[in-house]
Amino acid sequence: MIDQKTVHQIAALSRLHLEDAEAVRLGKDLEGIVAYIEALKALDVSDVKPTSHVLDVENVFRDDVPRPSLTNGEALSFSVESHQGFYKVPKVIE
Repeated sequence: MIDQKTVHQIAALSRLHLEDAEAVRLGKDLEGIVAYIEALKALDVSDVKPTSHVLDVENVFRDDVPRPSLTNGEALSFSVESHQGFYKVPKVIE
């Protein structure tokens, strides 16, 4: 059983202020969560394969096909300022 002291310690760690009525309700909720986890621990999952996703996931991306792109000059034409073929931006790191 989760006592009120433990509920208030968890709330303090979570930076939550709880009224006494809230602490009682959340204590019951936490007990239910712990009971559910204990029930899950009792299940035999030895025949269940580990998965990273519950559904079969396939790559849905298109093939990467090279296509014509902007030239360096065309790309730099959009910039406010350039220097020796590169974008020139304000210094942000000292």
